[in-house]
Amino acid sequence: MRIVVSGSHATGKSTLVSDLAMAHPGHAVLPDPFELVDEDDPASATSFVRQLHVAAERLGEWAPGSDVIAERGPLDLLAYLRALDALGRPGVGAGTMARLEGVTAAAMEHVDLLVVLPADDAAGIHVPDDEDPAVRDAMDDALLDLLADADLVGRARVLEVTGSEAERLARVTEAMNAYPT
Repeated sequence: MRIVVSGSHATGKSTLVSDLAMAHPGHAVLPDPFELVDEDDPASATSFVRQLHVAAERLGEWAPGSDVIAERGPLDLLAYLRALDALGRPGVGAGTMARLEGVTAAAMEHVDLLVVLPADDAAGIHVPDDEDPAVRDAMDDALLDLLADADLVGRARVLEVTGSEAERLARVTEAMNAYPT
């Protein structure tokens, strides 16, 4: 099963990916594309575009039936770009955004389960000011809006999870076990 764990920063993605990897040791784990892109400003539009391409390309490398868990997918990075636009920060033009939507839609065809962790203040994850809470919130809003776009989400089953670490792991494991093989 090809799984992407999505959400804004400071939502528990890394923890869930780690928990899933421990519970399902046969799955390959793909790190956050942020870790694979060398940028002076990791929260810039340029960095988000590069991360989107990394996220999209690596999904295409896994055949149907592969067991892989990816931290972040191209939909996340598209949401960050929309967040920058919503906040009036430097972003990308409409033509570039349209091309990136096409890249995202094509990549999402390689996703079986899209696990979304919405920003949840009740989860107790503190977001320091230097991690730009405004971008976190705007990205969360944009990501949740993008989930309604069937052309972007494609055939992926979307599972929005909240709750404790154990509850999140249990919900995703249940969805994995229910997936037809």
